[in-house]
Amino acid sequence: MSARLLAGCLSGSLLILSPLAQAVPKPTQSDAYTVQTVVTGLAHPWSLAFLPDGRMLVTERPGRLRIIGRDGKPGAPVAGIPTVFASGQGGLLDVALDPQYAQNRLIYLSYAEPGDKGVAGTAVARATLQEAGGHASLQQLKVIFRQQPKVSGDNHFGSRLAFARDGTLFVTLGERKQRDNAQQLGMTLGKVVRIAPDGSVPADNPFKAKSDALPQIWSYGHRNPQGAAINPADGQLWLVDHGARGGDEVNVVQAGRNYGWPVITYGRDYTWLKIGEGTAKPGMEQPRHHWDPSIAPSGMAFYTGQRYPGWKDSLLVGALKDRMLVRLALDGERIVGEERLLTDLEQRVRDVRQGPDGWVYLLTDADPGAVLRVVPR
Repeated sequence: MSARLLAGCLSGSLLILSPLAQAVPKPTQSDAYTVQTVVTGLAHPWSLAFLPDGRMLVTERPGRLRIIGRDGKPGAPVAGIPTVFASGQGGLLDVALDPQYAQNRLIYLSYAEPGDKGVAGTAVARATLQEAGGHASLQQLKVIFRQQPKVSGDNHFGSRLAFARDGTLFVTLGERKQRDNAQQLGMTLGKVVRIAPDGSVPADNPFKAKSDALPQIWSYGHRNPQGAAINPADGQLWLVDHGARGGDEVNVVQAGRNYGWPVITYGRDYTWLKIGEGTAKPGMEQPRHHWDPSIAPSGMAFYTGQRYPGWKDSLLVGALKDRMLVRLALDGERIVGEERLLTDLEQRVRDVRQGPDGWVYLLTDADPGAVLRVVPR
């Protein structure tokens, strides 16, 4: 059976798929979960990271970083944030804690960085988070990565940060709506890059020895990956990538691989015109799963806790356009089922995180936006 045809059956709200299935019809809505509001009044919150004491760091796209107390009260904006290009999809994006945060208090931010004459590009900075007298600030801020080149426009910045088991940092980068450049190894549009925490290039990066490629590049052929997470089972990087009209993808991202955009895709242009050469081509990777029509996936997380029956080792993905949380059931690296949750929420889900308490937390992309906790009914 074609990889584009469904090959499963509906069992409750979980769709069971064959190993070849890539796209699935909408499963029955699950109504077993609801949400609790942790904090509201945020301006387009984009990313969430938990501090060791259970408080939360939340980025707001206009360019603010806030610490949310355990009581749900947001603090004043953290001082020292770099200047961001706050337009369209641009602004302050992801936040991540250094793996040794308890010792060094380093945090990492990805953001749309302005350039001369209206151009912009995704950048990553790191800084020490300091707190004193009820105030928080970033100290010793250093930009450790800049997307090359900066271009005009305010779409497709990416960008998620994910620390690998070896301490290196993955950064997902959109192609800034310059499709063909996702295939060009002399620039970092439409790429995943891998850098050391100080911004240097790891010795084993796949293109480091190639004179016609940028050494930071880990993989290429991506469109606008706004979700990334390390699979705790094996340490592999997974990401979700926005398609156009259809063609959203879940990929397991490996060194040096070409993920096809815009040469192959399961989607069409917003004009309904065909994009590229088809859905497959030798030398280009197939997604582990795709959505057609598009759900506009954003943040993602692997769930490892015990709070939700049947969720352990699932992949959770937020959806912007379809305003829901998607649970993908896994069998190793195969996606074997899909459950669509909170479809009555009617909120764009920008980020998904598992908290240290085992609950799942969501960010809603709105102004005002909120931090929500998912709980069984």
